[in-house]
Amino acid sequence: MTSNSVFPIRLKLSLLISIFCLSMPLSAGAEEGELERLQIDTALTLGGVLLTAFERNPQQPLLQAGSVDAEARARHALAALPGAPAINMRHQNDVIGSGRNLREWEAGLELPVWLPGQRAAREAVAREAQGGLDAGRTSLLLETAGQLRDALWDVAMNVNAVDLAAARVKSAQALEHDVLRRHQAGELAKTDVMLAQSETLQAQTAHLRAQAELKHAEHRYWMLTGLKHTPVFVEEPLAGETRPDDSHPLLAVSARQIALAQEERNLTRVEKRENPQLLLNARHERGAFDTEYDSSIGVAVRIPLSAEVRSAPMLAKAEMGLAQAMSNHEQRRLALLTAMHEAEHNLEVTRSELVIVEEQHRLAQESLRLARKAFELGETDLVHLMRVQAQAYEAERALGNRQIQLKWDIARFNQAAGVLP
Repeated sequence: MTSNSVFPIRLKLSLLISIFCLSMPLSAGAEEGELERLQIDTALTLGGVLLTAFERNPQQPLLQAGSVDAEARARHALAALPGAPAINMRHQNDVIGSGRNLREWEAGLELPVWLPGQRAAREAVAREAQGGLDAGRTSLLLETAGQLRDALWDVAMNVNAVDLAAARVKSAQALEHDVLRRHQAGELAKTDVMLAQSETLQAQTAHLRAQAELKHAEHRYWMLTGLKHTPVFVEEPLAGETRPDDSHPLLAVSARQIALAQEERNLTRVEKRENPQLLLNARHERGAFDTEYDSSIGVAVRIPLSAEVRSAPMLAKAEMGLAQAMSNHEQRRLALLTAMHEAEHNLEVTRSELVIVEEQHRLAQESLRLARKAFELGETDLVHLMRVQAQAYEAERALGNRQIQLKWDIARFNQAAGVLP
């Protein structure tokens, strides 16, 4: 068989690869043309990348709004008055009435007065609001760390897939070249050449698909961090055995919410009636048939009484808020316990699987060595060699995946344990 006899197949393969490669930039690179293949930067650290991703987190405006709210609560608690003062003006005459030239002018100032314990209650609310904001910032940082860990190890997993697919293409091309040479020497049939060519096509297709998946994984990392470089993929040290308590970043948020709800309930109990009012007024008046004005200054106090019709809904709402915060805290605690159990179990399973796939990989490599030798000596056919070669490729893929998955599972366990990278 001459090289011209395989030209149509070569032409079809070239066209297939060209069409696929031309379509890739349109789907993955045209929209974000500035994103090329990610490169490893040894100067980057995982912590530095985390801070970059944290600053880009879409929930940053919520933290900023929370900071404004906490500052407003603190200013309210430290204010001289519990509410805004008011000015009132009054004028009265008898133009419509007796017509005796009565005139009366009055200007007053209404000042709200702090209720007993109200200022301390508001200070406690402001303090818990600030503490909740700090806990929320740490929680968001941990959440971003989880996204970053998954994005990085997803990239690593797909890099491994691309490398394995490239090795498969190289191996298939070498086998095809050897089969074609032996066919030209009259040792193998044309069907063997076509079978080897088909294997090369399948390997190249798998390689293109692996490259596409890697492109998607890199894009997700880029969208998260805005960086075109990744830190070195280093396995994290496994966190020690722990069970989540209120010091865990995720539980600290809900624990602070409970404390805030409790202080808001206490404040509601204090503010279940309105603030007393101190009223200062200046009066300028002239009686009927008088020719001179008289001026005077007065002081009054307004003390509202407590009424259940006003306080009951407020207290009920405060109790509902506390109950909701406690329920959220317990739900989060149970979810975290489940996540830690699953992370720990997945880590154990991956370790056990790694032992198995290492032995499978060793056997597959030895079988491939023997099958290649037998094929070279003519003791076995091409179909058997390709079957053994496929098994060896699968064993290689399984080994690489399990090795990366083990590091990924360690990162996920640390994430569940609340450990920042």
